[in-house]
Amino acid sequence: MSSVQKKTDIILIGAGVMSATLGALLKELAPDWEIKVFEKLAGAGEESSNEWNNAGTGHAALCELNYTSEKPDGSVDISKAVKINEQFQLSRQFWSYLVNHNLIRRPQDFIMPIPHMSWVEGEQAVSFLNKRFKALSKNPLFQGMEFSDDPRKLKEWIPLMMEGRTPNQPVAATKTDAGTDVNFGALTRLLFDHLQSRKVEVHYKHGIKDIKRTGDGLWKVKVQNLDNGQIEYHAAKFVFIGAGGGSLSLLQKTGIPESKHIGGFPVSGLFMVCQNPEVVARHHAKVYGKAKLGAPPMSVPHLDTRYIGNTKALLFGPFAGFSPKFLKTGSNLDLINSVKPNNLFTMLAAGAKEMALTKYLIQQLMLSNEQRMNELREFIPNAKSEDWKIVVAGQRVQVIKDTADGKGTLQFGTEVVSAADGSVAALLGASPGASTAVHVMLEVLEKCFPQHMKEWEPKIKEMIPSYGVSLAANPEMLQEVLASITQSLGLREEAPQKQAYF
Repeated sequence: MSSVQKKTDIILIGAGVMSATLGALLKELAPDWEIKVFEKLAGAGEESSNEWNNAGTGHAALCELNYTSEKPDGSVDISKAVKINEQFQLSRQFWSYLVNHNLIRRPQDFIMPIPHMSWVEGEQAVSFLNKRFKALSKNPLFQGMEFSDDPRKLKEWIPLMMEGRTPNQPVAATKTDAGTDVNFGALTRLLFDHLQSRKVEVHYKHGIKDIKRTGDGLWKVKVQNLDNGQIEYHAAKFVFIGAGGGSLSLLQKTGIPESKHIGGFPVSGLFMVCQNPEVVARHHAKVYGKAKLGAPPMSVPHLDTRYIGNTKALLFGPFAGFSPKFLKTGSNLDLINSVKPNNLFTMLAAGAKEMALTKYLIQQLMLSNEQRMNELREFIPNAKSEDWKIVVAGQRVQVIKDTADGKGTLQFGTEVVSAADGSVAALLGASPGASTAVHVMLEVLEKCFPQHMKEWEPKIKEMIPSYGVSLAANPEMLQEVLASITQSLGLREEAPQKQAYF
């Protein structure tokens, strides 16, 4: 097999929403820089970003109860909710900029308005939800949120969930019409279409075999064309690894000190999908409940209206599964191969500490279809088995690292690991993931291109007006930003009611 060697400015590994976002930002900030993208699959957004591999929730903490915790004194801590909401607003501003400048078109192809709701049962949970509602309502980011524990009002909001429910059972919900359903797969494809129109080279069916530092400070990436087996070597000043679950192994290949003592634990997801048009028509919201006692944050159950390809469907889940693969298209040896001498004790410590997670996964793996239906019936009491089927969602790799909380601590967020000199960066972790893509990629720019940030700041603020500003502390700017986003992304338009058939 012959080899080819080429140089470029930027290499992006993985054609998901993170690489797409970083590429789109860089093309606005440094249009003359040459960018190359390598993706082992046949198209953009086919793994974690794919619309069937994630919940499609525009994570703004409008409904996700795990972003607000109750303090020992009984008050509710909303700091994480505010942080997540602010981060999502950055994404929406950048998408609005792209639409307004005709860089991507038809926002209805990737974002739709949908109410976001929190749902609880039992007196204690109802009390917590009311306190949460009161705490959030004081913040401008959560304006318009409603609370009700009146069954008559709840029947108006969520008729499918209230039908057949036991009378006199304490239940409550909050509702925010500002929520969104985001098709991250469609968004990723639109972004890559834009990048290719700006002369970004995108190479599909190209796998990364190695990443090494050269004597002149560049990164040499060994790439294999999966169609013909040809090996190519591409050198770049900066490499971003945005390969979803595959990022950890590629980060390890770089050998940078920051890649040491980091491990990963794969968790697969399952969703139940409803295709009965009569059922689908009776629910119009993303409704998040509370995770069961002892269950990890990623297990929060939710019943979602989804728009995929302008069709409407219902998804319920997630149910956890286990596979040693780090990607749906990965290898059964991924987990074993990720264990290195420098992270062995980190991984072992995590195994000893996370017995609750292990127990939870075992219980989930043993669930029968009828047991899954029983969990669904906690949301939809009259749910019929024949209306629902199981679909396999994406693989997520939870980061394991040594922290102040101890060795082998499991992380549930999204984080960037970068070299000290900023020449290489990798994105690890899962939720809230894609919703905060712009925030995370701005973090990459700040970490890896600090010498350019002063020069770039005016353009960044043109694209993202609230960059460097707290919208929660600036309600006037917030109103301006929300009005602009709503108009640009068409979030006041009625969603199409065509039903989905699979």
